[in-house]
Amino acid sequence: MDRIEAMTAFVGAVDEGSLAGASRRLGCSPAAVTRAINGLERLFGTRLLHRTTRAIKLTEAGERYAASCRRILADLQEAELLAAGERTAPRGVLTVTAPLFFGRLYVRPLVDAYLDAYRSVQARLMLVDRVVSLIDEGIDAAIRIGHLPESGLIAVKTGEVRRVACASPAYLRRCKQPREPADLVAHECIVFTGTTPTNTWSFASSPGSDSLKPVRVRSRFTVTEAEAAIGSAVAGHGVACVLSYQIERELKRGRLKLLLEQYEPRPVPVHIVYPEARLSAAKTRAFVDFATPRLKKELARISAQIAGV
Repeated sequence: MDRIEAMTAFVGAVDEGSLAGASRRLGCSPAAVTRAINGLERLFGTRLLHRTTRAIKLTEAGERYAASCRRILADLQEAELLAAGERTAPRGVLTVTAPLFFGRLYVRPLVDAYLDAYRSVQARLMLVDRVVSLIDEGIDAAIRIGHLPESGLIAVKTGEVRRVACASPAYLRRCKQPREPADLVAHECIVFTGTTPTNTWSFASSPGSDSLKPVRVRSRFTVTEAEAAIGSAVAGHGVACVLSYQIERELKRGRLKLLLEQYEPRPVPVHIVYPEARLSAAKTRAFVDFATPRLKKELARISAQIAGV
């Protein structure tokens, strides 16, 4: 194999989780995939994969090289499409990243619909609760929740979500409902480290104020995943602080109740972001045009639903 073919085999093995999976994906023998990866490791003088009979795992050098390979292969595919005059017809592999919870609820169905509309496109959806480097990892577009730092990315705002405190009716029957943020010190709180990395929660310093005031809460339960925090809150084990879209269904069903609404911080924006260099790719332009109005409609619906609870 040449270098590009070897890189393709390496990325295929990483994506499929095995050398056999890569061989099926690429239509070649497992031995050919093994030779390609061995050749890359000899070339660089370092191991890229830890291999067992059942699985493979990237080494630290392999992680860096995989990100570079994705970027190079994506740029190569785009160059080939442009050379073939395919600037207007979306095709190729579209890679999108989104936060795990939001991605499962809203982005995955959106990508499904996009693939139904554009039959020549394949998609790869990366759901992770971390900020992924679009350029380094060859990502075409990302859905980001939060205020964006300065960067070379293009951002299209699709709506907002609220950071809210909530508890179950059962818990509030047992414990007096907090009337102001300072009352939380007397409550059992469930800390979700994805949005609140410490036991300090921020609220408006006064109703409707833009300035924030930190409140140190007492946590008896700390979790790293939002659904676990919400489940514990629904079960009556304390107050949780999460994003509003994450508890839309629980609010609608009466399983959770919003607290301290007048002290909520300003809503958090939701954007679709993408690298300017990829604007020439029809698949990316089509996805942004397809996703933007649909996400705006969905986020507006969620806001209206929660406001009416």
